[in-house]
Amino acid sequence: MLLAMIGWGMSWVSVKILGRYIDEYEMILFRFGITAVTMIPIIIRMKHSFKITVREFWIVLLASLSFFAYMKYFFLGVKLGTASLGGAFVTTMIPIMTFVLLALMGARKVTQRELGALVLGGVGVMTILGVWNKTLSEILVIHNLYFVLAAFLWAVLTIISSKNRTLSVLVFTFYLYVITVTLDLLFFVDLPAIDIASFDSTFWLHMGLISLLSTTFANTVYFIGIEKLGAGEVSSFVFLVPFAAIGLSIPFLGEEISTWMIVGTVMTLLAVKILNNIKFGK
Repeated sequence: MLLAMIGWGMSWVSVKILGRYIDEYEMILFRFGITAVTMIPIIIRMKHSFKITVREFWIVLLASLSFFAYMKYFFLGVKLGTASLGGAFVTTMIPIMTFVLLALMGARKVTQRELGALVLGGVGVMTILGVWNKTLSEILVIHNLYFVLAAFLWAVLTIISSKNRTLSVLVFTFYLYVITVTLDLLFFVDLPAIDIASFDSTFWLHMGLISLLSTTFANTVYFIGIEKLGAGEVSSFVFLVPFAAIGLSIPFLGEEISTWMIVGTVMTLLAVKILNNIKFGK
């Protein structure tokens, strides 16, 4: 689980580096094309069925549309901004935004304790962005808006995916990647125009890391962890992701990490802990 969370954190660094070689649509093609292929033997090994009903297909399709849009803005935000900011901001914002959307939909009632946590999370998000020492124009830069969009889209993806109650989560994710890559190939990627011969060892190293370590390995371990340990215990490990993204951005990208970002990340994670009733003791 520790390695899986480091892998998720590493994805922010790898995307920043891959942005020097390819655009967002080519990244989706390579990353999830490779991931989908490598998931096949894992699904077979774990004896999950590939069978999918019509209802499940439509849920996966809707989830894929949200996922595709998320990946686009995730990529653009990191490319134009920093991996450390994206890793801290988006990963902590997603559970808070998911909670808010569910509350607005009437699916969750907000207690006073949870309302206090939302306020704490809001202050934490503003602290990550450094609103206390920046002008409005510095805050409303395009990559920050992309990160907000990415967090919102993943929250939507989470809610859509929760409607799947019959298909294995691993198989659901496999079809999510397959449909996403198919949409990408049909409408956005000019395959013959990609100059694969120009990609050097750095490109393939980070493509391998983001496809095999950050996606195939990390996702598989996460799903096995849920089966073996339970969702409550496994969810606490996700708190390591923003710190992994921040920590890895320093040596690999030379990014400078502000005290505001660290303090804001801790505040938002504390808010997520309260909202989801996560206990670290066990």
